[in-house]
Parts: sequence; structure tokens; C-alpha cells
Amino acid sequence: MCPSCEPEAIANGNSNSNGHTNGTSNGNANGDSNDHPGFTAVETKSNPHHVRSNPYQPVGDFLSNVSNFKIIESTLREGEQFANAFFDTAKKIEIAKALDEFGVDYIELTSPAASEQSRADCEAICKLGLKAKILTHIRCHMDDARIAVQTGVDGVDVVIGTSSYLMEHSHGKDMTYITNTAIEVINYVKSHNIEIRFSSEDSFRSNLVDLLSIYSTVDKIGVNRVGIADTVGCASPRQVYDLVRTLRGVVSCDIETHFHNDTGCAIANAYCALEAGATHIDTSVLGIGERNGITPLGGLMARMIVADREYVMGKYKLEKLKDIEDLVASAVEVNIPFNNYITGFCAFTHKSGIHSKAILNNPSTYEIINPADFGMTRYIHFASRITGWNAIKSRAIQLDMDMTDEQYKACTAKIKQLADIRPINIDDTDSIIRAFHRSRVLGKDVSETILAPVAATPDDVVV
Repeated sequence: MCPSCEPEAIANGNSNSNGHTNGTSNGNANGDSNDHPGFTAVETKSNPHHVRSNPYQPVGDFLSNVSNFKIIESTLREGEQFANAFFDTAKKIEIAKALDEFGVDYIELTSPAASEQSRADCEAICKLGLKAKILTHIRCHMDDARIAVQTGVDGVDVVIGTSSYLMEHSHGKDMTYITNTAIEVINYVKSHNIEIRFSSEDSFRSNLVDLLSIYSTVDKIGVNRVGIADTVGCASPRQVYDLVRTLRGVVSCDIETHFHNDTGCAIANAYCALEAGATHIDTSVLGIGERNGITPLGGLMARMIVADREYVMGKYKLEKLKDIEDLVASAVEVNIPFNNYITGFCAFTHKSGIHSKAILNNPSTYEIINPADFGMTRYIHFASRITGWNAIKSRAIQLDMDMTDEQYKACTAKIKQLADIRPINIDDTDSIIRAFHRSRVLGKDVSETILAPVAATPDDVVV
């Protein structure tokens, strides 16, 4: 169902310097003033017209898994391939525990064959007793398989390149070798009673007949999942849907998908894969990974909560998303982008006067996602030339300065006049609001205040 966007309001009255107001009910750490210094709360009305059907809900399809999917979280595998990434054992354990608490179904780790420390880290995480299943990602090679099954993992993800590019320039093997080796490795892993997934690499540049042939073969010998990987990020949502839908008619096992974001389609591709019958989506926190990374965990949650809010909220602890992203961002020394899904500085910030008025009346007007579902906060930016008088009225009421609508409009005009000259902040707007309120109390004509400067006080600026 579509999120209702009906948070109760808070009004904490804290003022500072950034010219925003907060209009949500959630007061936890994800939405406090430490994240948006100087932002304050303004009351928003609850939604009087609860949305009981989602116009964007996908058409029912017996193959679709939009309401029944699993996440394979690969921050500790794909994420290690991010340019800035270095996770020591303690950091890996911290991230693994955070992902487990969030509720991911699987946590994928770097191959234990990569290095001695990678193997030791894999064993250490396997001993934590997490609820999530622990996987490791290996080459389609018996030496790697022998090492992997000894670490205590719950499953092994096997991969080998199947495109002409990789068969010629990477491993140098043909499809006959790939098939025979895959059968050997799969049977060996299965003999240890742990999960096994077989994935092609560079699937979307591979020959379709080769793909379907190898997938059919490994399905018949009993893999838990087959994997499709858009290794270079070249696939479009339509291509993804077509391939997954075709594969769904060939295999009976689960289908895992892995999408790189080189061309900006990773989230859309993941969603279309689920619509076509895929069951598992690979993600990483903030999308970190090789080059531009893969489907971001937060971005996938944003997309999926719109499709099926009840399923997503019932399965994942969404309020923990920001903490996980902060943890990983700090570990790899990057800033969370201003427009990051859900947790970005501007994700729930409204500035236009038209938008602000509507948001104050009914947050669903300009929000498809309820920030409170993620423990986040919405903000209204009123210190600008494009503000509206409804936003200024809300701020004035918060400051306990009641005036007439005409006075609010005149006050807004003065704020816009100053904002046309220079950038303004919350102190500037509050000063003008206070000046207008004083003029009302003293019985002066509001127009005089518009034309004349107001004497400064400790809380005011000259206008």
C-alpha cells in the first residue's frame, strides 16, 4: 500500500540559523538538530483523506515477487571493492551486526581464498550467531570451494564469466569447461549440506542460448539459486524484465540478481527483476562497490516501500537505515550525498511556497514516502525568496506571534525583499516576524514597518 504520510506534529520551538522548519512527529536521533543544525519544528496537519489504494501499485502477476523478496547484502563483499574501502575485522563485525539488526536475509562476504585475513574474517563472522545467513562469494574453481566450505558459511555463491569478453580476456575458458567445472563445484558444495548459488558474470552481454543452457544444467543438479549479473551496468529495465521472465520459464530454483549502477539503472533494474520473477536482490550500503557500485540498500527500500509498505515495514527495521549508512560512510571516508534516498540532507526538505502550503495541510501532497517510517524528519525551508506566507504563518505561530493573514502576507513580502538582496537565514526571518508582531501590538500601520527599518534587539537584525 502507498504510505499514508500522516505523522503527528511536534513543535519544539528551537531556533537557530538555517531557515528551515520541521513538520514531522518523529523526534528520535535520526531527525534531531545534530543532523540539521538550526532547523526547528512546525506543525503539519494529519492527512484527512487516508489513501487506501496505491495508484502506483504494480498490476497483479503470479510471477511477481515485489511483495516477497529477499536481500543479499554485499557491503562486506562488493563493498570491499569500493575504491576507498578497507574494513578491519572489528569494523566488519560491526557492520555485519548492524545489517543483521536491520533485518537483511543474507550477508555476503569476500572470498576466503582472497587472503588469509579474508578467511579469518569470514570464520569470525560465521561464529557470531547472526540471524542472517552468511554467504561467501568464490570463483567457479574447486580450490576456492574447498576453502569456502571449511569456514562455516551457510552458503557459497559461485560465479564465472560467460560473455565473450570474459571468456577471451579474463579466464580464457569455453562454455564446455564452464559447464563441467560448475557441475563439479556445485556437487562438492552440496555434499557439505550448505546453500549453493551459481551465477554467470556479465550476463547481459552473454549469448542467450549459452546462458539458458548453463542455468538449466545447474538447476537440474539442484542449486538453490541461479544468478544474473549486470556486471558492467549496461542493462535497461526492459532488458532485465525480458531476461528474468525468460529465465523464470527455464528454471525452478530461486533467481538472484546483481546490478551495477554505471548507467544509473540499478534500482529500477532490481525492481523490474522482482516484477519478472526474481527472488533475491544484491545490495550494498550506499551502493558502494566496484566503480559506481551496485543497487543501494536505502534506494531499494525507498522503491519497495512504495510498492508494498506493509511487507517492507514488517520485515526490515527501517529506522536503523541512517545509522548503518553513517557507519559505512565513516568507514570508507565519504559524505552521504545531499540527495541520497531517504537519508540525504534534502530528502524531505520542502522550499517552494506552493509546496510548503500543501505539505503543512497534508504531507501526502508532495511526499510519496513518509519520513517517519524511516525515523526521519521533514523540513520546510522558509528563509528564501520563494517562500510562501503559509510557511511564514506557521513559523510565527511557533514563535507564539499571532497576526492577521494580511500581516503574515506583508511580513512575507518583507522577507522576500531582503532575500532578493542577499541570502537570509532563520535569524533574519525571525527578526522580521518579531518586528511585524511588535508593530501589531503597538498599533502601528503594518505598511510603515515594510518601509522603515526596525531597531535591532539582541534577537534581531536590522532590516
